[in-house]
Amino acid sequence: MKKRRLGSSDLYVSELSLGCMSLAPELGNENEKVVKTALDHGINYFDTADLYGFGWNEEFIGKALKDVRQDIILATKGGNDWSQPGDGWNWNPSKAYIKSALKDSLKRLQTDYIDLYQLHGGTVDDPLDETIEAFDELVAEGYVRYYGISSIRPNTIKYFAEHSNIQSIMMQYSLLDRRPEELFPYLNSKNISVIARGPVAKGWLSEKAFQKSTDGKFLHYTGADIQKKINKSKDVLRDKNITHAALQYVLQQEPVATAAAGASSVEQLLENIKTFESRPLSEVESESLLSLFPAEIYETHRE
Repeated sequence: MKKRRLGSSDLYVSELSLGCMSLAPELGNENEKVVKTALDHGINYFDTADLYGFGWNEEFIGKALKDVRQDIILATKGGNDWSQPGDGWNWNPSKAYIKSALKDSLKRLQTDYIDLYQLHGGTVDDPLDETIEAFDELVAEGYVRYYGISSIRPNTIKYFAEHSNIQSIMMQYSLLDRRPEELFPYLNSKNISVIARGPVAKGWLSEKAFQKSTDGKFLHYTGADIQKKINKSKDVLRDKNITHAALQYVLQQEPVATAAAGASSVEQLLENIKTFESRPLSEVESESLLSLFPAEIYETHRE
């Protein structure tokens, strides 16, 4: 599988990566099979977070990838404080907490460094300079190679882009959510990569969309709206299915380094992998998809 450079770092990530949030204890042995299948097909970027399963996800990923640690790029996230008793969490981007949370993640992941550590949210009302200082210190201390943020907020993204050494921004991005595209020229100018999460929009950009309730929703789209659009796309895409087209569209965009797609089964992962055996999108197909799925802009968290 082809790899792309993440920002200006020396990390080269596979075009398709595994968003590990879809892995869960109730899946049993399927978790191990998904990870093994990913490795067997050249996926080298694995993205988890301390919040996923309240630590379970990191523990599983740490165990599953321990023997290939030097061959993969491991990313996790912090900022959600769930150290207090109970089932919830509090947002805590303080320097003390970020540095403490990273050390806890290292233990669960059974490693002594993280390739990419990401702030898991945030707004411009946070003590951003303090947060940035925490990340810079973690890099200087050797616990983190590079850092980024996971955010969809334009003003937060721009603050980090101007005042920190972030290499990447993880953003929800798909044909059903093209809002990030307004930021792409700016991110290109800063040499900051996009890690596209949700590139198939929780399964809405797949044949499984027709198994979902028409009362379901994704952003402002109803399930019925999405099903109609997918049906219309078939007239244009011909031999190409919507999943492959959706992933290829995302990866066509210049700042996108990888499409971090989740997979809760080997079958689902293999369907995503088949994208790279499929012919590229034609210009006519791309333009038709743009018409079917028009872009919007973020209406909040702006300047």
